[in-house]
Amino acid sequence: MDTTFNALVITEQNGQFTKEIKQLNISQLPDNDLLIRVRYSSVNYKDALSASGNKGVTKAYPHVPGIDAVGEVIHSRSDAFRQGDQVLITGFDLGMNTWGGFGQYISVPSDWALHLPDGLTAYEAMAYGTAGFTAALSVHALIKAGVQPQQGPIAVSGATGGVGSVATAILSKLGYHVMAISGKPDDGFLTKTLGATGVIDRNIFIDKHNSRPITAPAFAGGIDTVAGPILSGMLKATRYGGAVTCCGMVSTGDLDTTIFPFILRNVSLLGIDSVSAPMELRQQIWQFLANEWKPSNLSQLTQQISLEQLPETLDTLLAGQAKGRFVLAHELHS
Repeated sequence: MDTTFNALVITEQNGQFTKEIKQLNISQLPDNDLLIRVRYSSVNYKDALSASGNKGVTKAYPHVPGIDAVGEVIHSRSDAFRQGDQVLITGFDLGMNTWGGFGQYISVPSDWALHLPDGLTAYEAMAYGTAGFTAALSVHALIKAGVQPQQGPIAVSGATGGVGSVATAILSKLGYHVMAISGKPDDGFLTKTLGATGVIDRNIFIDKHNSRPITAPAFAGGIDTVAGPILSGMLKATRYGGAVTCCGMVSTGDLDTTIFPFILRNVSLLGIDSVSAPMELRQQIWQFLANEWKPSNLSQLTQQISLEQLPETLDTLLAGQAKGRFVLAHELHS
């Protein structure tokens, strides 16, 4: 198939990385089970790292980032998918070392894809993307750990970011009270749009909960996206039998705490991985996202952007200045 398409390509020259929209050919894609015409992608922090040349995310350049994609199967060598099927891909190696959703076509193994669930539009799927999927995995882990709305508020860090914003919206939908931890002043996005009960200044939270080995119980649980002193503070301030999830290290990969929250309050620390989550769990979580967990204001959490706007958006994410989610809409040729 001799078809050209547009993509955001990251190139490396003398240690410098540049972002440029280029025209590529389908023949340049790997030979995999599924050829998919991408309708939407989403923009995640990991994409921003890949686009900046982070070799811990992407080893070789030139590269097309985009760890999420939703679109139409153009060609299939798998019995599980047929031409015309609407499919969703998040995680695995997409956008990391396999060219991803920032191009109008991708080629992936069939076991990376799932059918777009009923009740979820293609746009909504990317309004969630990996960040929303990770947020839902975190909520699911808290529920499995027995954390219930009546037990007290849930602390959510990085609450204006991708994972934090969707986690706050889902928890609010499910009847939890959310205390959003943020370094940004609230202009109504956290409380009015996302449904947070209150907002805690990040620096005040760190000062209050990191001066002692353990502090007064303030939360039934927590969802942390940044690690470091925020995660340590959440653990110290979680009630007996509560749980805290950890899915990211925007701040640092370190955790400086004592064992007191674990042995005195039976607090659980739950790691969340969205990249290699098994397909059965993926299908279950996406069903929740398509139905009873879907926030009524999901569209208000997102901004739609074009391929031309993508470089600036990636820079915004990398600088930690983003709010909510960004959905990349491809202009597809028939």
